[in-house]
Amino acid sequence: MTNQVLLTIGGLQFMDGEESPVEIVTTGDYYYRNGKHYILYDEPVEGYSGHIHNTIKIGPNKLEVLKKGLSRVHMVFEKDKKNLSSYTTLFGDLTVGILTHQIRIEESETDIDVKISYSLDINEKYLAACSLRLNVKSKDAKDFRLR
Repeated sequence: MTNQVLLTIGGLQFMDGEESPVEIVTTGDYYYRNGKHYILYDEPVEGYSGHIHNTIKIGPNKLEVLKKGLSRVHMVFEKDKKNLSSYTTLFGDLTVGILTHQIRIEESETDIDVKISYSLDINEKYLAACSLRLNVKSKDAKDFRLR
């Protein structure tokens, strides 16, 4: 895997019979250390001059998302575990609960694919059933391109 990667993150929330899809495609930096993959990228925030610096850490059967900047959170996805974290946003603090039902991580020389299904709680109240898809593609991959 090269240091420069293309990152595609797709999410889906099922709440009150409605689906809310989200997809982000961006470039980022990649490195591998102590048996874990690290992906770093910045996320602009519409209407604000700052950004959110994101670090994604992928280890065996575990994914962590760390956000710093205009928002701050450390989310952990581990199968059959509920992880709580404080999510600081521009509008106040929330307690986020993530119960991961399934996590699948597939790796090759030029790609990492992650699929997660989880339940999301906000301030100890169930909010939604969610899924997350993450693809990290090496700059050397044949189909490396922004859509």
